[in-house]
Amino acid sequence: MSNSAKYVDPAFQGVGQKVGTEIWLIEDFQPVPLSKSDNGKFYSGDSYIILQTSSGKSSGYLYDIHFWIGRESSQDEAGTAAIKTVELGAVLGGHAVQHRELQGFESDKFLSFFKPCIIPLEGGFASGFKKPEEEKFETRLYVCKGKRVVRMKQVPFARSSLNHDDVFILDTEKKIYQFNGANSNIQERAKVLEVIQYLKDKYHEGTCDVAIIDDGKLQAESDSGEFWVLFGGFAPIGKKVVSEDDIILEAGPAKLYSCLLSISSLKLEENTLSKAMLENYKCYLLDCGAEIFIWVGRVTQVEERKAASKAAEDFIINQNIPKTTRITQIIQNYETHSFKSNFESWPAGTGTGTSSGEGGRGKVAALLKQQGVDLKGISKGSPISEEVPSLLEGSGKLEVWRINMVAPRTQFLRKRLVNFIVVIAISCFTHIILVRRKRTTFWPVGWERIVFG
Repeated sequence: MSNSAKYVDPAFQGVGQKVGTEIWLIEDFQPVPLSKSDNGKFYSGDSYIILQTSSGKSSGYLYDIHFWIGRESSQDEAGTAAIKTVELGAVLGGHAVQHRELQGFESDKFLSFFKPCIIPLEGGFASGFKKPEEEKFETRLYVCKGKRVVRMKQVPFARSSLNHDDVFILDTEKKIYQFNGANSNIQERAKVLEVIQYLKDKYHEGTCDVAIIDDGKLQAESDSGEFWVLFGGFAPIGKKVVSEDDIILEAGPAKLYSCLLSISSLKLEENTLSKAMLENYKCYLLDCGAEIFIWVGRVTQVEERKAASKAAEDFIINQNIPKTTRITQIIQNYETHSFKSNFESWPAGTGTGTSSGEGGRGKVAALLKQQGVDLKGISKGSPISEEVPSLLEGSGKLEVWRINMVAPRTQFLRKRLVNFIVVIAISCFTHIILVRRKRTTFWPVGWERIVFG
């Protein structure tokens, strides 16, 4: 086995092969796969990695990787989640868009993976923090926000947590109450009803009662009496206290920094932003105020991408930027529209944001057709790896592989490899030639290897 095997975590073997959501919990600095039954259940004392695989427009797969950091998660766990996210991205061919999600400030895209919402719980799944009490039902009070997707936050079970502007869920063993603040949004009230039905089915076996409590119309209803008894009796509630949860980050003029290995190496690019400034062997940090993008060139190494991810975290701390600022990492040629919109000059038709490698497949197919290769029956459904960095790495032995189902091993001379700079990785073709460096490459069992000393 190649020495490069150490770069792929066993938990990531065979991932991204079907549409859906896959989740890993960070435990003892390692990703541990979670069962489907635990999807949508996140503990504030832990960090998680979430892979969302979806179908491409024509074929192949699109990947989004999110790492979710709980409010009480340790810095080490959060750092491990960030590093493992980069490794998972490399396993998937380097095309996945990577997102940082903080508890309570999740993106709409992330929340849309979990219908109708995610359930934030205190403690840890299996961490060093206090363990969740599974045997005894615990009454919980949640504040809910969001018109399209619901963000739930567990708050102290106390009257002081209530206000006139938000919608709340009080989840007790026998009944679930929805408290609608007098100034709360009608759309939010409707979405919270969906959440209550989900809680009823998932945690109460569909048997508990549901009561709606409207702020200002409480005294004459029996359900209202029961509700306020749980808080020690009816009494006026106070005004909403503005917290960091209510602060909306504003976008500002985009600033581009070239990034090498650490925060000290960030260099501000003074010129007007254009696509031509981005070089494929570098990583860049784009500060947009409300969001930070990490752009990584196609020929950067995995370790460089990890360093860029850490540089973004350090940048937030050193520049006293709100910790809730979102961080998104994207790969060259797979830029999102929100990223490209910050550049005055970006040629149309570049950076499609897809991750199935269709453009590369078409060019290679045309080239092989010119050489007389029969392309009939070629599968288009498999994800394609166009990862180039290991080709450019300077260490390790140079190895050349040739897949030939009929002919025996073909010898390749070193002098014939001087101009061979493109890696072709198309599944199901009869002849495929790959040039890689031994230290960062994984080779399927049965492939022939030729090593130059």
